[in-house]
Amino acid sequence: MVRLRVLTIDDWPLWQDVRLAALAEAPHSFKSRLEDWHCGGEERWRARLAMPGAHNIVAFLRGQAVGMAGGLPVDRDACELRSVWVSPEARGCGVGDLLVTVIEAWARRSGATTLRLAVIPGNGPAMTLYQRHGFDFSGELGDLLSDNGVRERMTVKILR
Repeated sequence: MVRLRVLTIDDWPLWQDVRLAALAEAPHSFKSRLEDWHCGGEERWRARLAMPGAHNIVAFLRGQAVGMAGGLPVDRDACELRSVWVSPEARGCGVGDLLVTVIEAWARRSGATTLRLAVIPGNGPAMTLYQRHGFDFSGELGDLLSDNGVRERMTVKILR
């Protein structure tokens, strides 16, 4: 059975462990790079969890941290789903579906009418997960990822 834990600022060591595992295992899935997160120390990790209105969760399976996701408010009407990752040993067990569902529920409770998500081009398994949950490409491009002009693809889910 998958268990979820909503993180507080004092859970920064757990967030750090899971985030670094995600960046090491799936570097192609995130805009951030592993080397970007090795500097800044405890203050940087605490700051990520202390962002106003943020909702960060870690998933556990058989007592092991196997996934993570975060939700951040964008403005009065929109929230963003971020940092979704499921460890290889937990893929196919419903962890990703649960993480997306919990962040969507948080966004609805926050009063958001849309939930946004940036996806790295070529991340087919992630897009399959997000499309299963009703995310569609918005036509908007996200941040520039490399010098060769590759940009994130923005998706959105209308929450009504």
